[in-house]
Amino acid sequence: MPEVEEEPGIATFQAAAIIHRHRGDALITNTMTAIFAITTVSPSPLNLASVPLMGGASGLGFGLAMAQPDRHILVLNGDASLLMELGTLAQIADVAPPRFVHFVFNNAVQFNGLASLDRPGRNLDFCALAQAAGYASAQKADTSEALDAILLRLLDASGSHFVELAIEAPHKFTKATPQPEIPDLQFARMGAEAQAMMEALETTR
Repeated sequence: MPEVEEEPGIATFQAAAIIHRHRGDALITNTMTAIFAITTVSPSPLNLASVPLMGGASGLGFGLAMAQPDRHILVLNGDASLLMELGTLAQIADVAPPRFVHFVFNNAVQFNGLASLDRPGRNLDFCALAQAAGYASAQKADTSEALDAILLRLLDASGSHFVELAIEAPHKFTKATPQPEIPDLQFARMGAEAQAMMEALETTR
């Protein structure tokens, strides 16, 4: 039997670490796959998790871009989350915030960390959607080196840009590896993080 080649992909925490290296004082909105990774490797009052607003990261990031046009805004979206709010692609592209980078962590799974179900539309081309909406650029990274090179370019570029990250798929939950219990704090963190961000922005004006 011929060997099956593994699809390339970036580990979630590895992608978050590379983003952390380049972020500077950027505001980050995040959801689903990226939440625990970016919180661990890049803890900051300038992070805002979109929980339990699953599809809200891109809309929150867009709002921050409108309010803080001089700052970089990095949206760390989930693939299933973006599918829930595809209209935000059109909104973002119409306004074209000047320092906006929209990542989608594409691992072809929905409810990552809670149920790990296969996402519908496994062959969906997110970059094509962003290009059709009117983003200044849309590109895909499936290695750490590619992501690093893209960030070096985009954080010096004007406009709104889209990056699809090919993220390694998580394991499926089984009896041997059951899904973890989600603490109540996870569903209250958005308000606390929003308050912390407002306080931080007030002190850095």
